[in-house]
Amino acid sequence: MASPAHTFREVVYELVASIPYGRVMTYGDIASLAGHPHAARQVGGLAHFGPTELPWHRVVNRHGQCASGYHGGKAGHQAVLETEGIVVKNFQIVDFDSRRWRP
Repeated sequence: MASPAHTFREVVYELVASIPYGRVMTYGDIASLAGHPHAARQVGGLAHFGPTELPWHRVVNRHGQCASGYHGGKAGHQAVLETEGIVVKNFQIVDFDSRRWRP
């Protein structure tokens, strides 16, 4: 969880940066770990406008689906996830529970 000295944004960035290759987290997972369990939409906003060097492609919705707001849309999101060996069919991660990372 966040230390008082870190902002929500900083904690979100740290969490996203720590998602391992081939694993995913949901916007809600990140919001909860950042200390704000009802801030999934804010995490989505940070994902859309945040630093492009972070692995935002490893962040998916609560159902394990690709995000329409991802640069390149759902198809672009699916393509990038597949480069990490994540099987995605019709924008849905096939083995979502086993790919979901919960630090």
